[in-house]
Amino acid sequence: MQKMKLKCITCGKEYSAKEIRYNCDCGDLLEVIIDFSLFNRTSEEWKQYFDNRKDKFAFLRYKDFLLPDLPEDKIITLGEGDTPLYQANEKVQDYFGVKDLWFKHEGMSPPTLSFKDRGMVAGVSWANYLGIKKVACASTGDTSAAMSAYAANSKTIEAIVLLPEGKISFEQLAQAISYNATTIGLKTDFDGCMKLVKDLTAKHKIYLLNSMNSIRIEGQKAIGIEVVQKLKWDVPDWFIIPVGNAGNISALGKGLRELFDLGIITKIPRIAGVETEAAPPLYKSFINNWAELKPIKAKKTIASAIQIGNPVSFKKAVRELKYFNGVMEQVSETELMDAKTIVDASGISVCPNSGTALAGLKKLVKKGTIKPNEKVVVIITAHGAKFSKSIQEYHENKENKFANQPKIINANLNSIEKIIGEKK
Repeated sequence: MQKMKLKCITCGKEYSAKEIRYNCDCGDLLEVIIDFSLFNRTSEEWKQYFDNRKDKFAFLRYKDFLLPDLPEDKIITLGEGDTPLYQANEKVQDYFGVKDLWFKHEGMSPPTLSFKDRGMVAGVSWANYLGIKKVACASTGDTSAAMSAYAANSKTIEAIVLLPEGKISFEQLAQAISYNATTIGLKTDFDGCMKLVKDLTAKHKIYLLNSMNSIRIEGQKAIGIEVVQKLKWDVPDWFIIPVGNAGNISALGKGLRELFDLGIITKIPRIAGVETEAAPPLYKSFINNWAELKPIKAKKTIASAIQIGNPVSFKKAVRELKYFNGVMEQVSETELMDAKTIVDASGISVCPNSGTALAGLKKLVKKGTIKPNEKVVVIITAHGAKFSKSIQEYHENKENKFANQPKIINANLNSIEKIIGEKK
């Protein structure tokens, strides 16, 4: 018996989960609906089931909660997930104004160092199950890296990526190339790439793996599940997450909502999404009482992965934010890089996009929205090593508040001793 189906988020029309479809006939987005009653498990039995499978890789551990109809022999995995949940040290706590502060570091996920691995183990595995030979995505860098890696590991699936030329980091571009994807740079922005990849996949037998693909989004639910399991099912007061195309915040909310509906967790956290001032379409909606999306032309930002002015998952994200009594915030380039640099200096390397979420946390604490005694988990979406240019440029500029400039000196012991304070 099939446990999964696709359902329109607006009109409710249902489709088979095996149908290759990204939108309802009415034009709106679809979501995966799982009939959890078919498992016949109590809330405690669900928790015990997850706890007893800690030796399994993350996607397989949570598969019944993500894609129960996917046969295990069709899974394409590269050991993704099981990322660290770091507790902030005292200096970092003081900077952000929160004592019980945690970082769920998805940038520590093999193979591609971003949260997109969670979605692509689901999306590419489902493509493998359906016998699909070509997959495609538009990307600001991390999506293309993850999709390309999983397609390469499948041995039978070809990856095609459309990138905004010159608008992603060199490291991210190198990933797609090294995984042997057909890599196409387009003289446009991400939103332009997104339009073209939708046209491409509508015309040809190519499976679209952007976040409008409901199957891919299910894989990203694992992030929130893993957080609360690591906290021994103690739900934090807040989740803070950067927002670009809005798929990750949609997945986070959906997974937590389903956990609550089944009684696996007994508390509803609040969720804060954060955008940059260069690309704040959800923030603009929020401050106007959740007004309809008005797509904008995203301006250049250091947080290039979220330089998106027309987020595909807007309606899903708004639904989850409303359910979780959520808020949106926006931050400047200086604020996000300062926040990133503080966390980097604690030994935890984070991407500029995650710096956006961190800076949003600081602003929300200052506004009194988040209280200093609340437990807060920030979702770190990618590793800082994928954005070395932005790090170098920040530290080279002595005007930046936390710049740590290299000291260039003559090659002798005396000069070294002067710098490190050991000159006697």
